[in-house]
Amino acid sequence: MMEILRFYCIGDEDTARGFRLAGVEGREVKTAEEAAQALEEAAARENCGVVIMTRAAAGLARAKVNEIRLQRARPLIVEI
Repeated sequence: MMEILRFYCIGDEDTARGFRLAGVEGREVKTAEEAAQALEEAAARENCGVVIMTRAAAGLARAKVNEIRLQRARPLIVEI
């Protein structure tokens, strides 16, 4: 059986809301701690295939972004 992977969005309020309107779960973040925590939670989901992060949110959690990119096959992290 084919596994269905999902998208997840992490960013500012407008971006997260816009992606939710398109059917993509997401989380609004404002601090480095919130961004890192949201990314770790998204990466821990078994069905999360792609995390879409705003450039600002990814910058807040750069160490966590790099860690996940280097140590895990999934999820793919895309900065917008």
